[in-house]
Amino acid sequence: MTILVTGATGAVGRQVVEQLVKRGADVRALARDPAKANLPAGVTVVQGDLLDVDSLRGAFAGVSTLFLLNAVVPDEFTQALIALNLAREAGVERIVYLSVIHSDRYVNVPHFAGKFGVERMIEQMGFNATILRPAYFMNNDLTIKDVVTGYGIYPMPIGSKGLAMIDARDIGEIAAIELIRRERAAAPLPLARINLVGPDTLTGATAAAVWSEVLGRTIAYPGDDTAGFEKNLRQFMPSWMAFDMRLMSERFLTEGMVPEAGDVERLTALLGRPLRSYRDLVSEITTAA
Repeated sequence: MTILVTGATGAVGRQVVEQLVKRGADVRALARDPAKANLPAGVTVVQGDLLDVDSLRGAFAGVSTLFLLNAVVPDEFTQALIALNLAREAGVERIVYLSVIHSDRYVNVPHFAGKFGVERMIEQMGFNATILRPAYFMNNDLTIKDVVTGYGIYPMPIGSKGLAMIDARDIGEIAAIELIRRERAAAPLPLARINLVGPDTLTGATAAAVWSEVLGRTIAYPGDDTAGFEKNLRQFMPSWMAFDMRLMSERFLTEGMVPEAGDVERLTALLGRPLRSYRDLVSEITTAA
């Protein structure tokens, strides 16, 4: 029985593949360029693209379980629907889908709304699925290390409601656990949704305080400038994506990403260990500098 992983060379997908290999799974990874995939030994890497129907048909042959991860792209919803339809055509019944927390509440944010649409289609199409809903990836803050250390500010406009930031390595391990659970179940398992959160809910001020503690000097939080955030992002991403990120950050300010009661305890039990903390990550990336 084979597990197909899409998005296998990205920050989360790579972790999923590695965790599946550790657990002895038969893993097939979809990659646009297999020669550059650099995945663990034993993984079958197949060339394909979520908009290439023929390559997907080949990738799905003999697959029993699918890990579906779509990048944030303009046609994300279309990609997901093509994958789901071809999975059903191939007889794949078990799915783990990487969505996002509050996909049903951040209704004006394009990539959130798209993921909620995919969740609804998974239900409507009758798949036996686990829908993983991660909060903000704390690993995103790897990209701001130089700003924090060089300018003494924490620049992400995350507000005061709080984000339950989670480490991408924890997401990958939880996904692998769920894939194995579904793959090895004697009978189909009912649809489940799991919020993926970290152990701490951080605000802009508390994130800055973590950096201050780790660096041993004051790091300030300049505030909730979402317009400035969009302007900065437009320097290295398309305008539509920068605007999408701005809309998301505005929902951070009004709603946050706050876990539900029992989320942290559920994930801790699932992993059999504590969740990685934001302080752990900041210590790691500053020590590696």
